[in-house]
Amino acid sequence: MKTTEVKSKKLPKEERQKLLKALVYEKVNGKPIYYRGYREVLSGKLPLEAVMGSSGLQAYLIMLLIEFLLSHLNRKKFVILSNEVGFLYKRNSWRNLDIAIFEREKVKPYLLEDKLIPVPPKVVIEVDTKADLSKYCCLEEYAHEKTQDLLNAGVERVIWVFTKTKKVMVATKNQKWVVQNWNEPFEVFNGVNLNLEELLKEAS
Repeated sequence: MKTTEVKSKKLPKEERQKLLKALVYEKVNGKPIYYRGYREVLSGKLPLEAVMGSSGLQAYLIMLLIEFLLSHLNRKKFVILSNEVGFLYKRNSWRNLDIAIFEREKVKPYLLEDKLIPVPPKVVIEVDTKADLSKYCCLEEYAHEKTQDLLNAGVERVIWVFTKTKKVMVATKNQKWVVQNWNEPFEVFNGVNLNLEELLKEAS
């Protein structure tokens, strides 16, 4: 392990900067938020792919949520995007989104472009995060900051699913934010209600 670390420290500056750029998870006001574990990648302890991958539970929940939304929303009016959708909400600021529900007509011009999407989705669903939280006091501070950024940018509702605490946070624009348990139903969008505990039971 020590040998790997020595080699990584001798990386040419240009190569190291290229790797660091690839490790940027989000950017806020021009300042990067890196993937959790980025220091281990720079030191050679982990490969780049190791910090970008989702846990089994995170990936499974996202899949179940997408399946649920596809079966309940009007797909002629809405588009459901996932896989860390890049949302450019202002200059030098973008956020990665686990699941985003867009109005089809508004997002249509950007669906075939290899660029960040500048149109705010109606709803965002986040399942945990891959962000490095070393500059935050805790996950809650990061989640609250990201949520407020998204609401300020025009997103109508931001939903967080926290797997460790089995809690759900629902933040709706101009309304009181609500934190509840997995076994309590909540509205996702347009009268579509979801109970995470039941969703997992039905899938097992």
